[in-house]
Amino acid sequence: MKNRRDEVHARVAQPRVGAQAVRSALGAFVASALLAGCVVGPDYHAPALAVPARWPAAPMADGHSAVAESPAQLAQWWQRLGDPQLDRLIEEAVAGNLDVASARAKLREARAIYRQAGAALWPSLTGSGSAKRAGSGAQTASSSTTSGSATSSSTLTSTGSPYSAFQAGFDASWELDLFGANRRATEAAKYGLDAAGWSVRSTQLTLIGDVATYYVTARGYQARLALARDTVASQQETARLTHARFEAGAASALDAANAQGLAQTTLATIPALESAYAQAVHSLSVLTGQAPDALDSRMAQTTPIPVPRLPIPAGVPADVLLARPDVRLAERQYAQYTAKVGQAEAARYPGVSLTGSVATSGTQFGDLGRRSTIGWSIGPTLSLPLFNAGKLKAAVEVAEAQRDQYFVAYRLAVLNALKDVENASVALSRESARVEALRASAASYREASTLAHALYGAGSTGFLDVLIAERSLYSAQDSLIQSEVLVTTQYVALNKALGGGWDGAADVDAQ
Repeated sequence: MKNRRDEVHARVAQPRVGAQAVRSALGAFVASALLAGCVVGPDYHAPALAVPARWPAAPMADGHSAVAESPAQLAQWWQRLGDPQLDRLIEEAVAGNLDVASARAKLREARAIYRQAGAALWPSLTGSGSAKRAGSGAQTASSSTTSGSATSSSTLTSTGSPYSAFQAGFDASWELDLFGANRRATEAAKYGLDAAGWSVRSTQLTLIGDVATYYVTARGYQARLALARDTVASQQETARLTHARFEAGAASALDAANAQGLAQTTLATIPALESAYAQAVHSLSVLTGQAPDALDSRMAQTTPIPVPRLPIPAGVPADVLLARPDVRLAERQYAQYTAKVGQAEAARYPGVSLTGSVATSGTQFGDLGRRSTIGWSIGPTLSLPLFNAGKLKAAVEVAEAQRDQYFVAYRLAVLNALKDVENASVALSRESARVEALRASAASYREASTLAHALYGAGSTGFLDVLIAERSLYSAQDSLIQSEVLVTTQYVALNKALGGGWDGAADVDAQ
């Protein structure tokens, strides 16, 4: 029988009836409580939050969008980047990451807490036994006297004989969960178990996104390093030729100095890129649960930056509430603390427990089951909170405040999830448009550099035009690589925001 406080208040507001009717109603209430028990406090109902019907359009330069409204393809989304090395690293990370291992341990803890809470609904039985050897303390005194020497003595002699005592018995108790304190505790533990499962999924989601991001970033630094080294080699060759022309009187000292300065400026970017690449690889290694230098040899071979295929299926906003592990985690925590309100409320009601014991004792072990003394007792115990200075009421208010906090956290998680998806989709669309413009820019500057070198060689232009063309070409090519990295990282961010996970189910039992 469900019994809420508002229902109790409604009964109090009813008009008075006869004493016989009151006794009958009270008797029916007590009888039903003894048979089935009542559960006080609020029952949990999943809140309905308003979300947009569709994602806002974020068209690219060609009028198309980077995000489609077709059903999202979230399971193992990283495999659509077509990079086997990334696939293997993510598998290793899910198996070896320490944050995931910690989340799984917390899940096992929550599972044990749930079993522990459920055990309180059942009777408990404890067996005991003892054996001892003892003797009585009775003693007699005797004395003797020798004349002539005036010597006397006394002796204490024990008259009791040792004996053995054996005892065995059972103690049983059962709390009649009349107002649902234990059932609410079990309910809260079950919601806590669900929350722990979603916490594992949330940790895995974050991990996979971080692995993919660091991997793409590392490949981007490799591409930028290759570009910088090739550019340095080309610029150093230009500086050598310019210096030779200077010695031959065909070029000025200014041209030679500018050529050498440009080569050295580009060379100076390489150490910073090497440092950034090493940091990305070290972070990637730690995410897989290995030492920072564990992946140095595996990542040494340069491979292209993974490129996603657009548009990306994103579904509708309501799907995020079902797919995002952090949103599901927040909702389960809200449910858990709603149940704790009922648990605190039940503590304000009377408690009844049945206790019983059976004990047998004898002087021989074999007599315990035959010629022993047997004693037993059974009966109910009633506990009634009469005065506690408002402590139990305050405990209910604490539980209600905690529940309200988790409801606010759930609403915030939903809003943040929607924001993450929209931000990532806009960023992906805008960066996809930018990368196309940068490709065109790099192609134009490559042509300009080729023409500048040809004109300079023919004496039709000064070296300043060559200098500007080479500097602009390197800048455009480097910006293009960075933009390509951003497109893929925004693809990663969008899949994270949509709730893309390992395979739709967490590997929660792995150690």
